[in-house]
Amino acid sequence: MVEQARGAASPARYGFTDDRAEGLLCAAGWWTGGGPEQSSTDVLIALSRSADPDLALRGLDRIREADPEGWPALSAALCEDVGLRGRLIGVLGTSTALGDFLVGSPGEWRRLTRDECNEPGSFADELLTAVHAEDTEPLTGTVAEQALKTGYRGLLLEIAAADLGHVVEPKLDEPSYTEVTGRLTVLAEAALIAGLAVAHAELAGKDLDGTQLAVIAMGKCGGRELNYVSDVDVIFVGEGDLQLATRLASTMMRVVNNACFEVDAALRPEGKAGALVRTLDGHTAYYQKWARTWEFQALLKARAVTGDAELGARYIDMVDEVVWSAAERENFVNDVQQMRRRVEKHVPADLADRELKLGRGGLRDVEFAVQLLQLVHGRADTELRLRSTMDALRALGAGGYVGRDDAAELEKSYEFLRTVEHRLQLRRLRRTHLFPDASETAELRVLARAIGIRPERGRSEAAVLLADFRRCVQRIRRLHEKLFYRPLLQSVASVPSEALRLNTKQAAQRLTALGYAAPDGALQHIRALTAGVTRRASIQHALLPVILDLLADTPDPDGGLLAYRKVSEALEETPWYLRVLRDEGAVVERLTCLLGTSKLVPDLLMRAPEVLRLLGDPVQLAGRDPVEVANSLRATVRRQPGMKAAVAAARSLRRHEVLRVAAADLLGLLDVRAVCEALSSVWAAVLQSALAAAISQRHAELGRAPAKIAVIGMGRLGGAELGYGSDADVLFVCEADEGAEDGEAVRFASSVAEIVRKRLGEPSADPPLEVDADLRPEGRGGPLVRTLESYRAYYARWGEVWEAQALLRARYIAGDAELGKRFIEMVDATRYPEGGLDAARVREVRRMKARVQTERIPRGSDPTLNTKLGRGGLADVEWTVQLLQLRHAHEVPTLRTTSTPGALAALTEAGLLDPADAQALTETWLLATHVRNATMLVRGKAADQVPGSGRDLAAVARVMGHSDEEDPGEFLDYYRRTTRRAHAAVERVFFED
Repeated sequence: MVEQARGAASPARYGFTDDRAEGLLCAAGWWTGGGPEQSSTDVLIALSRSADPDLALRGLDRIREADPEGWPALSAALCEDVGLRGRLIGVLGTSTALGDFLVGSPGEWRRLTRDECNEPGSFADELLTAVHAEDTEPLTGTVAEQALKTGYRGLLLEIAAADLGHVVEPKLDEPSYTEVTGRLTVLAEAALIAGLAVAHAELAGKDLDGTQLAVIAMGKCGGRELNYVSDVDVIFVGEGDLQLATRLASTMMRVVNNACFEVDAALRPEGKAGALVRTLDGHTAYYQKWARTWEFQALLKARAVTGDAELGARYIDMVDEVVWSAAERENFVNDVQQMRRRVEKHVPADLADRELKLGRGGLRDVEFAVQLLQLVHGRADTELRLRSTMDALRALGAGGYVGRDDAAELEKSYEFLRTVEHRLQLRRLRRTHLFPDASETAELRVLARAIGIRPERGRSEAAVLLADFRRCVQRIRRLHEKLFYRPLLQSVASVPSEALRLNTKQAAQRLTALGYAAPDGALQHIRALTAGVTRRASIQHALLPVILDLLADTPDPDGGLLAYRKVSEALEETPWYLRVLRDEGAVVERLTCLLGTSKLVPDLLMRAPEVLRLLGDPVQLAGRDPVEVANSLRATVRRQPGMKAAVAAARSLRRHEVLRVAAADLLGLLDVRAVCEALSSVWAAVLQSALAAAISQRHAELGRAPAKIAVIGMGRLGGAELGYGSDADVLFVCEADEGAEDGEAVRFASSVAEIVRKRLGEPSADPPLEVDADLRPEGRGGPLVRTLESYRAYYARWGEVWEAQALLRARYIAGDAELGKRFIEMVDATRYPEGGLDAARVREVRRMKARVQTERIPRGSDPTLNTKLGRGGLADVEWTVQLLQLRHAHEVPTLRTTSTPGALAALTEAGLLDPADAQALTETWLLATHVRNATMLVRGKAADQVPGSGRDLAAVARVMGHSDEEDPGEFLDYYRRTTRRAHAAVERVFFED
């Protein structure tokens, strides 16, 4: 209210919010008690236009206090000199660090007068003069560093003032983005030149004749696109005495580090572990033999800046030869993909939307994409061999590798983000790439005003900046679609594109660079999916750029694209299929992950497309209760009219559930025990439903059901530990109903069991539904079904130790529950023998294990990578657990469990197994089970052997949670290491007397 009453006489009219503003203005002589001095109106208007008027005014007041004698001259100049006024107030209202420099260096403001601003060409001379490089006694040590620091900071002030002045005084010229980055780069080069001069002065007593050193700028300095606050990446090349050359280089780095900015030589061969200075021949040999692809990306910007000019020129000639053949390297694609992932993973999730440099849609996305296209197409087109990101982007547009409009949009977005980055760094002259949070309105307002943004259409400066920032990021997020994939579609379209059309060779090169091993096949899939003028083709044309991009990050892009084509063709009559992909981005991301990783999923998806909808909702995908699933399956099958329809319904529902579980497994939403439980539950429900239908059929045929039947789960089914490719090991047991003979009961039950086995085992494209009864008494030669009493008599008289071992996993699964319960109670005496096992039977178990392991591992395979029978594999763990159960379960009831991990926990709790051994065995059992499942998902067929190399190994490693950046061989090492520890525990425990 007070401000409103004072109206025009209030400093608030000029944007000041500080209560001290009027006092500071009066002290400066620009304000009287009633309002502004007439001569100072232009100064007040200029202050009101600055990014932070209060900060600018406080900065001027601090200068006045620090240099009271020089203040009258400055005050008068501010009123009269438009250039000085704009530049000085622009700096003071934006940068606290440069304000501190002006306060601490009285008179430095004179640098900003209209006639005394330096041109970039004079930067090196000024800094050399500052360190007395041309005098007979040049400066050295801390004195030289301080002189260089002052000279550098003064020139940086001039660049910032020219960059900011137009915001305060519109009459001043606005330098372009490239002019600003170019000046900053020249200043950095000048600092390196001066630093090398100081190094020569400090080593003046050494014999430097014949010692040559060339300094090669890399990164943004090499591309002439430095920030206000950047590390300056360099590489050193030396000839002659390399020890002296190294001392020159390290001294120069120390001087410049202390005075100006950090000089970073980590891009040299072997990084920080490598020699600081190498000869030209040493560099050449390294790049030809050892360099990785990212090093060639870095070398795109290499430029000699100081030191021995002739040596620097020879180095650049060498670099040109090796860089432009990098795309032909065998590991080019993998290295490029790993670089992309590494960049994205460096950003914390909570900061990803604000990270200007490394976030999605950030500066590095543009730089990375431009460099990749340069490496791919620059081999043949020398016009693309440019160091600047902006220059290269323009050349890509002019050459037809990127649409001209796309290149212009990206250039505009890139320039905007770099300008935001510059203003953020100017504030305190600290390196930062973090955009303010949306809640920080005061920071956003100052940043917006520093860029020159003003309110518009009722929106504040902060709101305008936030909208512009988000628009730029979203535009760049479509970067790969725009730069890589859209031209691929245009290259195969029937109508030529006006903006861009790649020929077949160029399109194939681009697909190869993105990770596709068979680009010609990929182009055929693209043609097939986008052919015609139908609505389906139109949607595919919009989807494919995104899908190609996402598939490029999977272990098998080619297989994923083929699978996508097959699924799309199979579901082209499904009305919601393409609509879901078009409208739900999360579904597309997860689908491409599945298709590019697994051969099992596409086949299931074509016959169970409804699971696709679940990909958008992780809770629905992974959160279903196995009991609820089993109840639903049984209820659905019960409603079917006959055995054939019942089995078809059971198969369909099982397919749906296997696909749902597989998708959740591949996406990391279910752990291995939950996967096994879910698969076991659905298998049990299928058996229950098929048995009920078969009994119903035979009852209808005979008019009666003369027997009760129960199905006993054995092996992994009994332990609820089924994998994707597991058979269902079972025993069939029956009991005659009242009035029926045992023979009649057995015949009836056998016919029912045969119907179940035959119907479920019929050939199908789904994972097999094999019902295996080979664990029954007398094996395949014995009757398929026995009565309960027959089982009792057999086990009491003829049962062998391996049968007792097999019965450790016996569990009621289907049929008559009461009969199943009595069977389980009956076999307890066999599987949990009183007194345990005698020494002879223990030796028999050990001999059986040795024989199985020797005879059943395929010849020529690596036994350390066999998940079932290999060293430390599933058999090792399970036989060890089962031997301990046979020996102790009668006395220790907690060991009476069919679960392997459950038994290991019980053994530890009972003190029968060392906790470290139990942990090793549990860890390897879970690992081997997970790997076995992953191998089935990746290959589409069951296999006990871990893939030893290639895309299958990479896919399995990815499913197992290993980073894409890691060599898949590291996963094999991890697997062998884990199983080796378990095998050592087995050797101790299994063979312990």
